[in-house]
Amino acid sequence: MNPTLLSMIAVILAGGATALQAPTNAKMATAVGSPVNAAFVSFAVGTAALGIVAMILQTKPDLTAARGLPWYAWIGGLYGAIFVVAAAWGVPRLGVALTITLMVAGQLLIGLILDHFGAFGAPQSPISWGRAGGVALVIAGVLMVRRF
Repeated sequence: MNPTLLSMIAVILAGGATALQAPTNAKMATAVGSPVNAAFVSFAVGTAALGIVAMILQTKPDLTAARGLPWYAWIGGLYGAIFVVAAAWGVPRLGVALTITLMVAGQLLIGLILDHFGAFGAPQSPISWGRAGGVALVIAGVLMVRRF
C-alpha cells in the first residue's frame, strides 16, 4: 500500500478517535464533576495505555537527545490537556458535531499559519488562495453545522 495513503488513513482514523473522545470525556465530566477531572482521568488512562504499548514494542527514550530539545517541545501535553478539557466542556453545550467542527477550524487556522512560517520545524508552505479557501470552506462548514 502507498505509504502516503496509509498515513492519510491513519490520520483520518485518529480524527475519528478524537470525535469519539469528545462525548466520552463529556460523559466522564458529568460523573467526576468537571471537565478538568475528566481530562485527568483521560490522560491517566492514555498514559497507562502508552506505557503498555511502549513495553510491548520495547521502545526506550533517548534521554540525551530529549535534554537538548527546545522548551516548546516539552509542552505538547499541555495543548492536549487544553483540547480534552475544551471538548469535555463544549460537547454538552454545543453538541459533538459543532464542537469538533470548531476544533478542526481552529486547528486549520493555526496549521495554516505554522506552515506559512515553517514554525517549530514544520516544512514551510506559504499561504495561498487555495489553502486559505480550504480553511474558509471549513469555517463555512462551522456556520452550516451551527445554523442547520
